[in-house]
Amino acid sequence: MHQPRTMSMVEAITNVIVGYLLALGLQAVLFPLLGLQVSLGDNLLIGAAFTVVSIVRSFTLRRLFEAFRVRH
Repeated sequence: MHQPRTMSMVEAITNVIVGYLLALGLQAVLFPLLGLQVSLGDNLLIGAAFTVVSIVRSFTLRRLFEAFRVRH
């Protein structure tokens, strides 16, 4: 069975949104424990930067695995 590109993107974005929310919560707990003082705005920006990278990474890996699966 083949997963369309659109569904690959939907899956990747959903996965990253959940990860982004978890990361924000984890950063809110860990940063103060490590002595890092980060504003909420900076925390959101850090999370957003990693989110963009994560979407591209997730989509690319999904497409590579899908291409590998179809060929074998």
